[in-house]
Amino acid sequence: MSRVSIAIALLFGTAIILYWQVQSKKEDQSLNVDISQRPDYIVEDLSGVEYNKLGLVSSRVSAKHMEHYDSTNMTYFTEPVYFIYPDNQQGKWRIRANKGTLNKVTGKVTLENNVIIDSLSPEQPVKTVKTDFLELDLNTKIMTSNKHIYITGVDFTIEGKGLYADLNTQTVKLTSQVEGTYETK
Repeated sequence: MSRVSIAIALLFGTAIILYWQVQSKKEDQSLNVDISQRPDYIVEDLSGVEYNKLGLVSSRVSAKHMEHYDSTNMTYFTEPVYFIYPDNQQGKWRIRANKGTLNKVTGKVTLENNVIIDSLSPEQPVKTVKTDFLELDLNTKIMTSNKHIYITGVDFTIEGKGLYADLNTQTVKLTSQVEGTYETK
């Protein structure tokens, strides 16, 4: 056997050993995945309805993608759309965002990135509210935010920072730096 044959055999043997080590490390890494970090279930094109104690629709939700984690009672949404029906069933609201989080324990929804709230009732003076962050308590129907808010309505626009809105009483308040424009017809 010549030196070239021995060198080729050693090179080939080394390649096989290195390949075997890489494959065994990959198998070890895949076994060390923490399954508590995996969602308990995933839903694509979600659509759901929640009813109040009287059997009336309280809210509807749809989302492009949803992941739920039982261990933390948290649900994460991509492109959620909430339809909120106040307790007196007067004035319906649609709330959209790029992403959202629902805490099942507290009943609070956090919506982020391009949050748009539309009134679906023609008699409401407020037509659209826009912000980058919103917290919605599904139990009390109260919305709060500490970010910039842009409101458009019938013949007016308002801009400010911070929001407190009670959908049951149909009240919307901006908490600071409020500027508005009223247009007459």
